[in-house]
Amino acid sequence: MDLKTATALRRLRLVSAPEAVSFLLLLVCSVLKRTTDFNAVPVMGMVHGVLFVLYVIFWADAWNRAKWDLRTAALFFVLSVLPTGGFFAERKLKRAAEDAVIASRARQEGVVNA
Repeated sequence: MDLKTATALRRLRLVSAPEAVSFLLLLVCSVLKRTTDFNAVPVMGMVHGVLFVLYVIFWADAWNRAKWDLRTAALFFVLSVLPTGGFFAERKLKRAAEDAVIASRARQEGVVNA
């Protein structure tokens, strides 16, 4: 894995958890809006919107650089629209990055021809 691909995956990973948190907070704010006088939906909606747009941009870049198949790319996109999906995406991306580091070190040491 080259540096640009690793960077693209890291950016997607770093934005996935905050995007999931903002989605959950937006859901809480929308419930509070209907049950109390507290209305933070416009602010949280904008925060979540910005984070979602960043997620989609980073997702497209990661898809292009990592050469994911359609199934993997669709999985990460579907995880972005589920309320807690960003947490699962972050965990899956972290595991993939760790596996890539292990494979790279093994290749450098001549242990495997991966």
